[in-house]
Amino acid sequence: MLKNTSQLKMISLLLLGALSSFAVNAHGDEAHPNKSTLFVGIDSEPAHTVTAFKKALKQGDQVTARKLLADNVIIFEGGGIERSADEYANHHMHADMAFLKAIESTLLEHQVFTQGDIAFSIARSSTEGSYKGKEIKSIGMETITLKNTDNGWKITHIHWSN
Repeated sequence: MLKNTSQLKMISLLLLGALSSFAVNAHGDEAHPNKSTLFVGIDSEPAHTVTAFKKALKQGDQVTARKLLADNVIIFEGGGIERSADEYANHHMHADMAFLKAIESTLLEHQVFTQGDIAFSIARSSTEGSYKGKEIKSIGMETITLKNTDNGWKITHIHWSN
């Protein structure tokens, strides 16, 4: 049973995102003539937070990246989990920064949905380059949830996969 309104809002947003993502991708790899359905809500404050976080990682700015994460953020990546911003900042963040510096990533889709103080961002990107002597060419998927706090929008959850 859901314990509070915040949990209900988050589940509603995730279902909305899943359905909108399904509708956009229902035709597989066919070309989509209307790109406006692939980029939604990207001028919102939560979207700016996500963009600033990615930019900070790419630039190796650990202070800014850490500041945009909620203290209790949970990050899923590569089958692993980190259960706080400090754990991520002291562990896998350094590898993410090195990787992002070495490769080129092109945003293919970014949709951000907000309901009150809760938001989520879904994105797909194409990644190419060389990292640690290995050629990289992949499509990445990303889901980020955010909460509006007294200190602005903070990232509460990230799930990266490719």
